[in-house]
Amino acid sequence: MKLDRKEILKALETITIAGEGKNMVESGAIANVLTFGDEVVVDLVLHVPAMHIRKRAEDDIKKTILELVSPEAKIKINVKVETPETPEIKGKSIPGIKNIIAVASGKGGVGKSTVTANLAVTLAKMGFSVGVLDADIYGPSMPMMFDCESAKPISVIVDNKSKMKPIENYDVKILSIGFFTSPSQAVIWRGPMAGKALNQMIFDAEWGELDFLLVDLPPGTGDIHLSIMQSLPITGAVIVSTPQAVALSDTRKGVSMFVSEAINIPVLGIIENMAYFTPEELPNNKYYIFGKEGAKNLAEDLKVPFLGEVPIVQSIREAGDFGRPAALQTGSVIETIFEEITRNVVREVVDRNKNLPATEAIKITNMAGCAAVKK
Repeated sequence: MKLDRKEILKALETITIAGEGKNMVESGAIANVLTFGDEVVVDLVLHVPAMHIRKRAEDDIKKTILELVSPEAKIKINVKVETPETPEIKGKSIPGIKNIIAVASGKGGVGKSTVTANLAVTLAKMGFSVGVLDADIYGPSMPMMFDCESAKPISVIVDNKSKMKPIENYDVKILSIGFFTSPSQAVIWRGPMAGKALNQMIFDAEWGELDFLLVDLPPGTGDIHLSIMQSLPITGAVIVSTPQAVALSDTRKGVSMFVSEAINIPVLGIIENMAYFTPEELPNNKYYIFGKEGAKNLAEDLKVPFLGEVPIVQSIREAGDFGRPAALQTGSVIETIFEEITRNVVREVVDRNKNLPATEAIKITNMAGCAAVKK
């Protein structure tokens, strides 16, 4: 069997890349098509460094050729990402920090901070140097989860400048607004004040050399998120959700925020928390209290990786309350679950860094109605 190059190009004219109006051939996304008998090599050029768009484009090309040209075709796709140069970027990288991972959720109460804490300690157990920035200004929980509520960061001199030294426990460096307020004190700040506090914890801290800085974002899609993404070049985002429909609806919005044209941060995947309940006395039974595989199905629908599921286990809650993340329980089922999820996160980060250009801090260009912005 010999494939016809013209027939393949005609077939590829039926599909478009997400966010673009023209078809792949007309837009120039298909740079070249080569055929060798039953083999076809497609050179694809993308202008958006979003992992889910790349995967969707690859899937569409393969599906189209197999359906419209030949079901026996052997397809290879070479992807090149070309992004336009950005003349001005607000924000700067932090020397010594290799990867900055935003951990987010569409709504509150899905266990985002618990997942962040367990990811952090698991990364540390794997030998990575790890930091956690608790960016949930109005509900900081990392000091409790790492058993350091009474700790206070000290000042150190670095290059003749005074810097905050993060609190360290379980081989994880932590900074949180909770270290600077009373546990019973509410943080009653407007957006600009919260943003300024976050900038101090980011740039006025001595993080040292880190393989991963996990940023525990507040729920939703708001001002804090924009402040973080304006200040830092985020490597990628991990979204936490429960399987129930109410959470999934907000999770979809959270993914949409990161992959929007204005922000354009790769989504590394979705973690399903509270996936099912298994009673201790019935270890082989699974009860899907909040629905079954909702976040997994959403990940497939949005073409983003599914990183794994965390069951409802009493020890996870107890461990968080007592300040020792459950993933530290050697030989436990929870340790195994978080090791698998963390390996998936690391794999996606490696893949993202290999195939996509470095993320830059976003530049917000439309500030209509924002009185706090200097004109």
